[in-house]
Amino acid sequence: MSCRQSALSNGIEALISRMIALGPAANLPPHIALEPAVPVFSSRSSLTFAFVLLAALGGCDRDTAEPAQETPAAAAAAPTGEIDRSKAGELMPAVNLTHPDGRTLNLGALQGQPVLLNLWATWCAPCVKEMPLLDDLASDYDGDLRVIVASQDLQGAEVVEPFFAERDFAYLEPWLDTETALSFALSGNLPTTVLYDAGGREIWRVTGDLDWADPEVRAALDEAIASSN
Repeated sequence: MSCRQSALSNGIEALISRMIALGPAANLPPHIALEPAVPVFSSRSSLTFAFVLLAALGGCDRDTAEPAQETPAAAAAAPTGEIDRSKAGELMPAVNLTHPDGRTLNLGALQGQPVLLNLWATWCAPCVKEMPLLDDLASDYDGDLRVIVASQDLQGAEVVEPFFAERDFAYLEPWLDTETALSFALSGNLPTTVLYDAGGREIWRVTGDLDWADPEVRAALDEAIASSN
């Protein structure tokens, strides 16, 4: 039941209670007794009912007009562009990614090498900004770290293939997650990048874009990779 329906129901109940309290009209002609009793209302009673009903409906309007409050969980998921270790130890989601050429990559089966998993989309400006940096990173850490970029574009290869063709990345591959399963599993805004150890457990993550060429970021990667092997 909606707020307005509830308010109307409560108002009608108040009216009925008022009718019962008033009782049947006195000194009615004898023939009225044979007809259904019709309660008599004063103008004061009618005004009282009207004010009660308007007040209840007014309360509904105030409830509807108030803006929704942001929850702590939503605030925590906002992009910060900083390394976050609060979810360290969580397993990589067992999501299957697809490649435009028909290949399938099961993330849950990746073992033996640290993985940097990046969630991105062609319509996401910070994501697009990161892509060349991630390609350079994949080149510099080739053999020590696997960099996987998973597109969250609903159109899939239709938009991702032209994007890759225009930029001619040397190491990044156009893996697709058209069901956006990773976005739901990782509860992350775009871009979100998660570093996993060789056993598939999270080390740290970044929500928002990051300068992957920054010496401090590279040092954090080196430390994580060393401790993972």
